[in-house]
Amino acid sequence: MYPTRPRSSLRTAVVWEVLRAALARHAEELGRPVLDVLDTGGGTGNFAVPVARLGHRVTVVDPSPDALFALERRAAEAGVTDLVRALQGDTQTLPDLIEPASVDAVLCHGVLEVVDEPAEALGQLTAALRKGGLVSLLAANRNGAVLARAIGGHFAEARHALGDADGRWGDSDPMPRRFTGDELRGLADGAGLQISSVHGVRIFADLVPGVLVDTDPGALEALLALEQAAAEQPAFHAVATQLHLLAELR
Repeated sequence: MYPTRPRSSLRTAVVWEVLRAALARHAEELGRPVLDVLDTGGGTGNFAVPVARLGHRVTVVDPSPDALFALERRAAEAGVTDLVRALQGDTQTLPDLIEPASVDAVLCHGVLEVVDEPAEALGQLTAALRKGGLVSLLAANRNGAVLARAIGGHFAEARHALGDADGRWGDSDPMPRRFTGDELRGLADGAGLQISSVHGVRIFADLVPGVLVDTDPGALEALLALEQAAAEQPAFHAVATQLHLLAELR
């Protein structure tokens, strides 16, 4: 059901269920079962391989040769080698790797946080889309980081992240950039995208002590159910670790 191991599914379950359903709807709308999907920054294939197992053709563009090697091994183990293509590159080199208006869906997960120009990067991605194509956009949420630092007792860092232009809690913060929901909506609108849904991701999973999940046999499933139930409710979006936007190219 989920693209990763059960414990890891706390981080991916909401995104996967939304993405899987969206791909199915889009394939039905187009009247063909196989979609061409671009996964930028897809690394080792955490989503690419499960998407390929649905029968879709997936091209993964990632700057890391080690990650792409792991992707190819993973695709082989899953029996989808013929449906997964690995290309070394990034959003800047994307126009040299992917033909314009050639894919039906784009996955942009954890990319806008690390690129130099998020708006430009998203524009490069949407240029690869056919009209009406899908975009699955997943990015770090600034407010979620503020809450996590405060709960951890790092109050000065929480205050810093609250006021920092990039949503970082200090010089040692490994995340180059985080976004508010409004910032992500603005980027999507600027790229010509029409947002169809917004989900909060990892609302509780990063705040619940691991020992609580590990020691109670039913806790993992209960927490997953809670994450999915709260994901669509706007009141929880502000405190999620990540925000997931599903959109279509106008």
